[in-house]
Order: sequence, then structure tokens, then C-alpha cells
Amino acid sequence: MSTPISSLQALFAQPRQVVITTHHKPDADALGSSLAWAGYLKQKGHHVTVVTPSDYPAFLNWMEGNDEVVVYERRQNDRQVQDLIRRAEVICCLDFSCLGRINELGEYVRQAPATKVLIDHHQQPEDFADISFSRPEAAATAELIFEIIRDLGDQALITKGVGEALYAGIMTDTGSFRHPSTSRNVHLIIAELLKVGIDLSAVHRRIYDSHSEIRLRFLGFVLKDKLVVNREFNTAYIAISQEELRAYDSKTGDTEGLVNYALSIEGIVFAAVFIDRGVAVKISFRSVGDFSVSDFSRRHFDGGGHHNAAGGISYLPLDATVDRFLGLLPEYKEQLTGEPLAVAPPAA
Repeated sequence: MSTPISSLQALFAQPRQVVITTHHKPDADALGSSLAWAGYLKQKGHHVTVVTPSDYPAFLNWMEGNDEVVVYERRQNDRQVQDLIRRAEVICCLDFSCLGRINELGEYVRQAPATKVLIDHHQQPEDFADISFSRPEAAATAELIFEIIRDLGDQALITKGVGEALYAGIMTDTGSFRHPSTSRNVHLIIAELLKVGIDLSAVHRRIYDSHSEIRLRFLGFVLKDKLVVNREFNTAYIAISQEELRAYDSKTGDTEGLVNYALSIEGIVFAAVFIDRGVAVKISFRSVGDFSVSDFSRRHFDGGGHHNAAGGISYLPLDATVDRFLGLLPEYKEQLTGEPLAVAPPAA
């Protein structure tokens, strides 16, 4: 579901007041695509502010434009953010498919008089945008941003800073180019980004090799004591309490990627991580092959995402959330193992 590129050409034909926002707890694709789009629009003469609905991992702070990001905090800058959104002529919504993914900012954006632009690669987008570039088959929103800038005739405006932000988004959302979404087009885009001098190894190092000592000790604790493997359903999961997060002084981004360790076990088809955040349990799902975690999450945990990578939420306590998850697995046994669920014979 995409709008012709001419609609963006007309919209940005003259300088505009622009707000760019992305999903709660932005990852490298969310922040990278937002800052790259902002960097491009600024070169075209627009006044641009990136607003995130929450903080994000410190290992993303190196991106060009990071120091100008407005991080929404209800008690500190609610009025400032409301004013920015209300005065915006254009609001660009990047890397999320429904307004609920930006928390309190969702209603502010919904009520704003601005033209709303959606640029995203998640499934089943909400119909709230005036202009939409939605391609679930794309590997990353950063891939779409590159294509839009190119199709607007402005690839020459992709600087090293813009290019490294785009590369970070594509690299991380493809799992360092190992996920099935890594298409020929992805590699062609990276080849184009190399032409502007991006430093691939430096971007990788900043994201993956900049952990604190306590974060590594937290990872060791999780893999040793919290990883549960259920061979009956080819499933592995991790559940982490608030107390455990506090014990390791967990910061934003410290739990990112944990679900991939669970999925990396030989024979595992379905992996989940449950993080108790107090007001709710946040859930990450991953799978390999034909099992759709997007469908599973949407059906049972008010979530969604991609076929093999999705998120969800539960307002039950942590233990009850895990029990509910485990209780659902028999329903999916055939999809997870290839074996039908055994049905007990009727009582005589």
C-alpha cells in the first residue's frame, strides 16, 4: 500500500515545519531511518524535529542528529511536544504501523491538523495517514527511506552521516544480513551507501561492541539461569522480572537481542522473551520457517510485526503471562513440530 512518489514531491515543494516520530523504545532502524530522513529534509530547507516517545539505547547516540532529538517525557516536556505536533505542517511516522506504538503521542498525532506520512514495513498498517509508503516485504524502514530519497531524485544528498544511519537500520533489521528479508535490493543499496564512504565496521562496532561490563554479566545470568528450552514444542523462552532487571542495573537496550539467543539453539522454531516492566509485560517473539509469530502475537498478545519477528504485551503478572504462553503451545504443536497433537480417546 504505497502512494505515488509525486505526492511527496508536491508536499515538500516548499519549506515545511516537519515532525518525525517513531515507535516506543526505538531500535537502530527506527532511529536510523528517522535521523536519516531528517538529515535529508534539512538539506532541502525544511525545519525538522525528531520526537521519540521514549528513550533509546545509548549505543545509538553516535548517529548524526542525535543531539537534536526531543525525547518525550510526560512530566517534563509534554507541553513542548504537544506544541511541536500541533504546529507541524507535516508529521512523518516511521517504522510503526499503528498509532498505539507511540503511546501518548498517538492521540496527539491523530488530532493534529498536519499532513501525516507513514513510511513503514510492518504488516497490517492502521489507516491513519494521508500519504503512505507501506511495504511489509521490505527488510527495514531504512531501506524504504533510501528508495524514497533516490526516487525523489536526491540520492546525491545522502551524506556519510545519512548513509551510516541508514546502514545501521538495514544491518540490524536483517540480523547482519542473515534474515530471509535480505534481498538483492538490500545488497544493492549497501553498495550505493559504500560510495559515500560509510564505515561499515565502525557502525557494527558502535552497535554490537559497546556494552558495559554489567550488561555482559546480565547476559551471562540470563543464559545460565533464565533460559528454558521446551523440546516438546521446539520452543525456548526467557522471562525476566523487575527485581532481576534492577539487580543488574538494566538500562534501555540491555534486553535487546536476548530473544535471538533463544532462537539460535539447534532445533528451536519458536522463541520468546518476557520482560516485566511493571505496568505490563513486554514480549518479543521470533521464529524460523513458516511459523508466523506476527499472527500468534496479534491473536493472543495484542501485538504484531513481521512473519518471523514480532512483539506483544500482557497485563497479567509475569508468571501468569508465561503460563498463558505455555498453555497455548499445544494448539500449535503441528506447526512447530510437524506432529499433530495427540487426542485422548473418549472415555468408555
